[in-house]
Amino acid sequence: MHAIAHRMSKGPKPRYKELVASNALDDDPAQYKAADRLQYLHDQLTEKANRIARFFGLKSKTPKGLYVWGGVGRGKTLLMDLFFNNTDFTPKRRVHFHEFMAETHDRIDAWRKTDENTKKRHKAFDRNNPDDPMPPVALDIAQDAMLLCFDEFHVNDIADAMILGRLFEALFEQGVVVVATSNRHPDDLYKDGLNRQLFLPFIDLLKERLDLLELQSEKDYRLAKLEGAPVYHSPLGPDTDAAMDEAWKSLICGAHERREEIHVKGRVLTAPRTARGAARFSFAGLCEKPLGGSDYLALVRTFNTLFLDRIPIMGPEHRNEAARFVNLIDAIYDSRTKLVCSADAEPVDLYVSGTGSFEFERTASRLLEMRSAEYLQADHRWLDAPTD
Repeated sequence: MHAIAHRMSKGPKPRYKELVASNALDDDPAQYKAADRLQYLHDQLTEKANRIARFFGLKSKTPKGLYVWGGVGRGKTLLMDLFFNNTDFTPKRRVHFHEFMAETHDRIDAWRKTDENTKKRHKAFDRNNPDDPMPPVALDIAQDAMLLCFDEFHVNDIADAMILGRLFEALFEQGVVVVATSNRHPDDLYKDGLNRQLFLPFIDLLKERLDLLELQSEKDYRLAKLEGAPVYHSPLGPDTDAAMDEAWKSLICGAHERREEIHVKGRVLTAPRTARGAARFSFAGLCEKPLGGSDYLALVRTFNTLFLDRIPIMGPEHRNEAARFVNLIDAIYDSRTKLVCSADAEPVDLYVSGTGSFEFERTASRLLEMRSAEYLQADHRWLDAPTD
């Protein structure tokens, strides 16, 4: 009895109740239903881990995963936070789906370049099909994470679409459990994509191995928080810093911040403060470093909301910083990522002289539009990779 009580005192559902009791969250029936289903999976995973610990080598039944889908701002990221942070099952990993697929393509490429003798020593090497990368790649992924949690599950790349069926079949054979959040029902994944008929078996596999749960909350909580307070704070000073802190605290609603690394073309871009699908940076951290379009694209693909602290007034000597800021705002605007920022002046006065100051007028106009209710209500968009 004590063990059961201890188990039920942990997990996403008790944590959800704590946040509601502390008024960090509203009591939402749809979110509660999802937390309850995630708690069920948490308990199954706990039982699976305990059986493995008691009977080493004895395989226990792998529970079905969960696919949570619904509109933006309904709490999918919140629920993933509650599940992942309050589940002790290991090894586990949480990753944005596009980053996972990029890593998978790298793994496949590395396998194909591996010499034959090294391949033969791999536990998942298939002598009947020595060039097949999927069994060894899936085993390597499973060794890193038997619980895979995907944020923003979506497919719009034909290279991804063509390997997903075989990849996930191999992962499920390894006993990997998948939890995913998405804005789309599985039937709408890769909709109108090239050769989509070849992708349809993956949809069937996904629906067979994961339970589907639509998050039908009536309220867009993120929009409510952003519309209910200013998103552009000026001029700089202690009051503005305090306002940014309060806005951040309100948006992440009780979450524990974490540091996150984003891999961009062989480099690592570090987001020092992230929570609930949002990331917080200083102007210096994004615009005074040698970053480019690929870095900013990775940010808006990974996060639906960005906080940017302490945008200064820039002069001719800051032309490089101004150019990076323009690229950053372009990525944010084109993806309809939400921006909360503090600046030393209104947008039209941030960069009035220097190389590119005339073109900066478009950036100022975009910053003004990004405060509007229409912009804040727009859905987050997926952008293709830049050619630079």
